[in-house]
Amino acid sequence: MSDNMNNEFEQLLANESLVTIHNGEIVEGTVISVKEDEIVLNINYKADGIITRNEYSNQPIDLTSVVKEGDVMKAKVLKVNDGEGQVLLTYKRLAMEKSNERIKEAFENKEVLKATVSAVLSGGLSVVVEETKVFIPASLVSDTYEKDLTKYAGQEIEFVISEFNPKKRRIIGDRKQLLVAEKKKLQEELFERIHVGDKVEGTVKNLTDFGAFIDLGGADGLLHISEMSWGRVENPKKVFSVGDKTTVLIKDIKEDKIALSLKFEDQNPWLNADGKYNVGSVVKGKVARMADFGAFIELEPGVDALLHVSQISKEHVDKPSDVLKVGQEIEAKVVDFKNEEHKISLSIKALLNDSEETEEAAPAEEEATEE
Repeated sequence: MSDNMNNEFEQLLANESLVTIHNGEIVEGTVISVKEDEIVLNINYKADGIITRNEYSNQPIDLTSVVKEGDVMKAKVLKVNDGEGQVLLTYKRLAMEKSNERIKEAFENKEVLKATVSAVLSGGLSVVVEETKVFIPASLVSDTYEKDLTKYAGQEIEFVISEFNPKKRRIIGDRKQLLVAEKKKLQEELFERIHVGDKVEGTVKNLTDFGAFIDLGGADGLLHISEMSWGRVENPKKVFSVGDKTTVLIKDIKEDKIALSLKFEDQNPWLNADGKYNVGSVVKGKVARMADFGAFIELEPGVDALLHVSQISKEHVDKPSDVLKVGQEIEAKVVDFKNEEHKISLSIKALLNDSEETEEAAPAEEEATEE
């Protein structure tokens, strides 16, 4: 056989071993060259296959960091001839089809997916699962309204697929329902665990003029301003800051509402009142508040006594505010004490009378001594 005939025969055999390919077909090839933005594959065809960076991934990656010469990979034919005799391939679209199947399966099984937020958009968040973009609308990002979503950029989040329609490129993720379900579970566990009278630890979540909302780890409880101290609290913001940790008492539970208190019974100042404020004792205190019928005197935080308007002075007093001011310190005599009812009555008049009697008795005693 002549050399010409040998060459023709070898060429014929080579051509016989080459495959025939069509647009849309999946082919397998070996990487023979890779640059930052292009992969060249030997696909056992008369021309090599080219995968550009845009057709490898939706992410702007350096192809040399993910593929090396000698790697075997599958790709899909975009164009058999790009006009320059090369075969244009796509790896991304093949991966997208595969990840779409994965997402469809997750949608049907209500599976929880995890992915990193790739973009914060005006209406929500975009995440990429393998090669498929999933959109999470702002209303489904959290169980509370969040005006600024930028904090989620680059953050790994969990979500479920609530809508799957790849033909319309509508694949919707939902993070909110996971948060709602988790909170409900924690709430149920909390209510099973707590009872009236328990002491629990919580974190100050929000402050208002009337009290503080304490996060107990599953539900919030209200610590009303009147329950913050045995004494008087003017403003919750002077006592607490958001984020403070505190131990509170479960005062009451009604359905899903929890009332809290910091008035621990072992710290009740009335426990030690007997003996300190017996009838006849002379005490000091500050004017806490006033009414037309008298002034309330704070003897110590949590212990108030009534100074009736008729007991303020030996002279007639129309209103306590005519002679007293809130915050003013006074000295008076205890004229009535009822510990069980937490009632103490004071009199400045009685103290003045005692003083006069003492002064009148003093000269008489002196005369008696002289005799």
